[in-house]
Amino acid sequence: MDRRLDPVALSVLSSALAGIAEEMGAVLIRGGYSSNIKERRDCSAALFDAGGRMVAQAEHIPVHLGAMPESVAAVMERAPRPGEVWALNDPYRGGTHLPDVTLVSPLAREGETIGFAVTRAHHSDVGGMRPGSMPSDSREIFQEGLVIPPVRLVREDGTQVDDVLDLILANVRTPHVRRGDLRAQMAANGVAARRLDELVERRGLEVVTAAFDEVIDYAERRTRERVAALPDGEYSASGEIEGDGVSDEDVPIEVRVSIDGEEVEMDFEGTARAVAGNVNCPLAVTRSACLFALRVLLPDDVPANAGMEAVLDVHAPDGSLVNARSPSAVVAGNVETSQRVADTVLLALTGAVEGLPAQGQGTMNNVVIGGHGWTYYETIGGGQGASPQGPGDSGVHVGMSNTLNTPVEALELEYPMRVERSELERGSGGGGEHRGGDGVVRSIRVLEPAGLSILADRRRHGPAGARGGEPGRPGRSELNGEELPPKVTRDLREGDILTVRTPGGGGYGSAAD
Repeated sequence: MDRRLDPVALSVLSSALAGIAEEMGAVLIRGGYSSNIKERRDCSAALFDAGGRMVAQAEHIPVHLGAMPESVAAVMERAPRPGEVWALNDPYRGGTHLPDVTLVSPLAREGETIGFAVTRAHHSDVGGMRPGSMPSDSREIFQEGLVIPPVRLVREDGTQVDDVLDLILANVRTPHVRRGDLRAQMAANGVAARRLDELVERRGLEVVTAAFDEVIDYAERRTRERVAALPDGEYSASGEIEGDGVSDEDVPIEVRVSIDGEEVEMDFEGTARAVAGNVNCPLAVTRSACLFALRVLLPDDVPANAGMEAVLDVHAPDGSLVNARSPSAVVAGNVETSQRVADTVLLALTGAVEGLPAQGQGTMNNVVIGGHGWTYYETIGGGQGASPQGPGDSGVHVGMSNTLNTPVEALELEYPMRVERSELERGSGGGGEHRGGDGVVRSIRVLEPAGLSILADRRRHGPAGARGGEPGRPGRSELNGEELPPKVTRDLREGDILTVRTPGGGGYGSAAD
């Protein structure tokens, strides 16, 4: 038969495949045990073909989704069989950082693998030296938690591998919560298996697998068209990470974006070597940030899948900040360096693309507080950069994050803490023809002794404005009114108050225009 689909059939099937990914995400969120998943939605879901190419994704976390192909490739090396579920979190074997645990399930038809269902969720404790598994003072990967290479969690016959699960749960501080979140991920992967099977029943296997190919081909064709419309040339920019948790000195990021016809190369030659602290990135995270920057240039109707990747070549020197080697610590690389890589690439692209917005807050403002039997993790929104279309949004997650805040009611119900203040930081957005969005002020009082870790950035360098707009105000973290470094660990006493003021976004255009 002719495997080419007519435009209407392709549109219908593209929506159906995206719908499977979205339903996976909905099941994971509804089934999640932790507030980190059920409230903040710090999780992602995607559908892959039998060759390990992403076909469709839910609109979740950019840093999760862009790095997923490496996870699928790592599992495929183990020859997974239909019915199995594989788990991994090793940043040097397809993961991002240890709290992000990925489950990969082969999807089959008549015993033959036709694709993979993949979910990734941030687990708010996977062991390591500090509660919450996001220490500011880790110096190697082993201090950040339990490292899980690709391991079989469910056998081919559907039975759980209890020894593996017991080993994982024995190394975390909140095993009952971890068990619940892993079950939610398994359920989400199971939904994908059922829905894809139903789609094959309705449309036929050949039509569905043809849709896999054509959805990817369509995304590649549209991406190439967009890149070809940009002026050829080389565009460079510099950025920085504000300290690595060991030293407070800026760590430089350099990128050169080369556009040649329909192809884009992003070269990080000149970026710092891997550092002693934990702001290093595995290559998968760097590539994910580059894909996000490319995605920003595309129309909304272009599917986000493997077709985009075919246009992009990322060069990151081996052993550098953005292509670290094991056992470099990487827990902040996933959440902070990824943001700054995306910012720096987009800054370079302003030389080729008209109308890109000013920089947003450029940090996730990671806050981890944990005590006996509990761990709280949250990323806090800030200001989005303004654009030619208008002012930036206030109090939103920007860039590589796409989560929600933890509602005050849920936080106070689940943890021994009280929210003293939660509001916008008025006036923190940069001025201009269009103002940048405002950041957030969030103050939390702990009601029993606990440990604190903060991983943040943009505490010295405010987000840049664009076309004459003013920079956004840098953020600030305080403990009982005393300013804290961007990356810090502290012991908290009962009654201590942590206040996080997040950065505002950059303004766009001169206010005089």
